[in-house]
Amino acid sequence: MTARNLLVELFVEELPPKALAQLGRAFAAGVSEALRQQGLLHEPSQVTAFASPRRLAAHIGSVLPRAADRAQRIKLMPASVGLDADGRATPALRKKLGALGLGDQAAERVQAQGEGKARTLFLDTVVPGASLADGLQRALDDTLAELPIPKLMSYQLDDGWSTVRFVRPAHGLLALHGADIVPVQALGLQAGRSTRGHRFEALADPVELAHADDYERALQERGGVIASFERRRARIVDQLEQAARELGDGLRPLHDDALLDEVCALVEKPRVLACRFDPEYLEVPQECLILTMKANQKYFPLLDAQGRLSHRFLVVSNIDPEDPSAVIEGNQRVVRPRLADARFFFDQDRKQSLQQRVPGLARVVYHARLGTQAQRMQRVRSIAVALARRLDAALVPAVELAATLAKTDLLTEMVGEFPELQGTMGRYYALHDGLAAGVAEAIEDHYRPRFAGDELPRGAAGLCLALADKLETLCGLWGIGERPSGDKDPFALRRHALGVVRMLMERPRESAAWPVDEVLAAACEAFAGIERFESPQQAVADFMFERMANLLREQGYSAQQIDAVLVLRPQWLGDVVARLDAVRAFGALPEAQALAAANKRVGNILKKSATAGAAPLSQQLLREPAEQALAQALRDVLPLAQAAHADGDHAGALRCLAALKAPVDQFFDHVMVNAEDAALRANRLALLEQLQQAMRQVADLSRLAA
Repeated sequence: MTARNLLVELFVEELPPKALAQLGRAFAAGVSEALRQQGLLHEPSQVTAFASPRRLAAHIGSVLPRAADRAQRIKLMPASVGLDADGRATPALRKKLGALGLGDQAAERVQAQGEGKARTLFLDTVVPGASLADGLQRALDDTLAELPIPKLMSYQLDDGWSTVRFVRPAHGLLALHGADIVPVQALGLQAGRSTRGHRFEALADPVELAHADDYERALQERGGVIASFERRRARIVDQLEQAARELGDGLRPLHDDALLDEVCALVEKPRVLACRFDPEYLEVPQECLILTMKANQKYFPLLDAQGRLSHRFLVVSNIDPEDPSAVIEGNQRVVRPRLADARFFFDQDRKQSLQQRVPGLARVVYHARLGTQAQRMQRVRSIAVALARRLDAALVPAVELAATLAKTDLLTEMVGEFPELQGTMGRYYALHDGLAAGVAEAIEDHYRPRFAGDELPRGAAGLCLALADKLETLCGLWGIGERPSGDKDPFALRRHALGVVRMLMERPRESAAWPVDEVLAAACEAFAGIERFESPQQAVADFMFERMANLLREQGYSAQQIDAVLVLRPQWLGDVVARLDAVRAFGALPEAQALAAANKRVGNILKKSATAGAAPLSQQLLREPAEQALAQALRDVLPLAQAAHADGDHAGALRCLAALKAPVDQFFDHVMVNAEDAALRANRLALLEQLQQAMRQVADLSRLAA
């Protein structure tokens, strides 16, 4: 059987642009994997996905016309049921074979295996390989049913009766195995060898394909369509950069992968054109202009070398006219009222100060159980002020003012139109009101980090406010039972917890003033008076440490190393990474595994002892040379380890502990901990407690035991 390349295309109405790239990958992967599972691919097989606004397609290499037959052993039934006393097939066995489509003669091929009651009947048979037509039909059915479609729509077929549910109405199905049509159907369509080109740029429509390998070339040359999402995207990038270079002045297009993907999903034959708007609109904050151009028009703003917005922008057209002036003028005319709206909102908002908007927060409900935005503001302010006092009392006035005003831009026209600008507009309006730059900066930064990898607040005041805002959200919603469950997290509490963790970890100087338990206690105190509010301090702490563990795993630390550090619940998160690095270095020492195992043994002994901790260590009761040597080693090593730990040299502290290996080994080899003498037993347990405490300063080394 000769393997040939396969081309499958589903031609549809315009697909949702934000989902197109994922749909294209899923379609190609689903069809190819289903064929592979049926044995229809001759490996290695190369798969190429295609996705344009009106098509999903896959080019799959080395596809067989029929899968190879395969041997199969079928388990039938217990021998006691299938065979009579003379070893002949019973009616039950013949019925089973009939159900499998086999005649009575198949009973001669039945084999028995096993002994006694476990003796079982098996049948070795050959399963015919699937034909490509059958296999591709199953692959299409399964793939279309499992596509990650954001929202299904229903439509009727041409017969006027049949209803189909798909992401968009489908109008064509193409399936070629080499030069041959594969007779499959999908969504009420029969497969053929033709597709449709660009609505306006196609030289031939429909586009007939002689061979599966002609698809991409024929669509581009005759259909005016670049079918590959990746090639189309790369062409847009090249044209954007070329257009910016031609304009000069060091201009560069705004880098935005999400916008680029969306625009790529809107065009089949991209042509980048340079446009302009009236420079007077640059008086409006550039974030507003950029957002309106991106969100409403899908334009690419151009920035100068200093990152300032220029009055030029780029548009990606879906047609390639000889004279693009009409397209350019049309886009310039369309963007003008958008920018005028932004300027109107900005001018109107500045007529009222942020301070004047504060009473309006009392009219906005935050949560039915947690009150209004005004009440939330008061809680955030109390938490932020408590954090500021711990850090630097001089910060309190700025933090208190910023906290009072931080949510007032939610009441502005600009943020009402563009919620993404909350915080950003607060800074602009605060500066317009004559407030200090630090206060304005804190108002903008109190939402940071907004997402994974986002920048942290820049200043100390912004850090206090951002922490307070996220802690209020975490503790408040958790305290009324609004907790994440499975993949459901409607209030983004995981993101808020990760933001708190990052701020406490990545700003070690400031976070040294904020022990985790004390900060959470202060946050929970802000909810005094809320009915049926159960303090979630411990639960939120657990949640935060879980988020931290996930973050640290992504940074390359092992589960054992993370567990060894976090099990101690360090209160200063700013030195967690230093502790982990020290644990990693300790693990490379030759003494590491022996000490970890010994520490685990110590922990088990102390857990089982009812008298552990009942008495202090007595030097007079140290009778055996081995326990005397261990006590002396602890007296020698512990001060050095504690001094290194206090100086932040965690690796040095753990290296000091390596000197304990020999005396610890000697102790367990020659000393009976559970001595019959109660005083001796209690003293030896006290010695082990000292050992355990020494080995738990930086991390719980027992967690490193293999």
